[in-house]
Amino acid sequence: MSVSLNKKTGINLSKGNSISLVKDEKLLEKICIGLNWGAIKKKSFLGLLKTTEPVDLDGSVTTFSKENKNLYTVYYQNLSSPDGAIKHSGDDREGDDSVDDLDNEVITIDLKKLNPDVEQIIFYLNSYEGQDFGKIPYVKIRIYEGTPTQVNDVFATFNLSSDESFKGKVSMVMGKLIRTKNDWEFKTIGDAVKSFRIKETIALIEEKYL
Repeated sequence: MSVSLNKKTGINLSKGNSISLVKDEKLLEKICIGLNWGAIKKKSFLGLLKTTEPVDLDGSVTTFSKENKNLYTVYYQNLSSPDGAIKHSGDDREGDDSVDDLDNEVITIDLKKLNPDVEQIIFYLNSYEGQDFGKIPYVKIRIYEGTPTQVNDVFATFNLSSDESFKGKVSMVMGKLIRTKNDWEFKTIGDAVKSFRIKETIALIEEKYL
């Protein structure tokens, strides 16, 4: 599938795209992976009143070796990898209400500091309260240079709006970083899955996405 470039969002990716982390002929070394989602909009009292239901998603990453061995997971209860190369900004339990501003959770990665055994990094979301991805208005992942509180330059964005195929699913495998011979490649996935907790999602990743 093709990719397109937008000044504000960087390269707009679609499901199944792959892209090397190269900018101006140089490998991106320090990146932020922003995870963003919207709160659920509801109508009540004959559809005249609108209410907002907070959405508590948990963004996580699990790393794997060349032999597909599970090395470690960084998530809201383990905010840093053993080598200090991957850090999690902390748990967001709300989602965006009316303003889509900064990302809800951010994973920062220093690719130069990363343990050389790491070959794949998988990014995924779990709904802590079991909220249906068929009702969550959107989920986004973007790669940018900056910090969890400041976006300097967006490299690529992958957006998913609520879809009928997501109905009944409470987790989402968003994408993965893959180590290549000379650099790193990001591949979009965007699959809503039925696994509930992080442990179950990791087992599914090991079975289907490596």
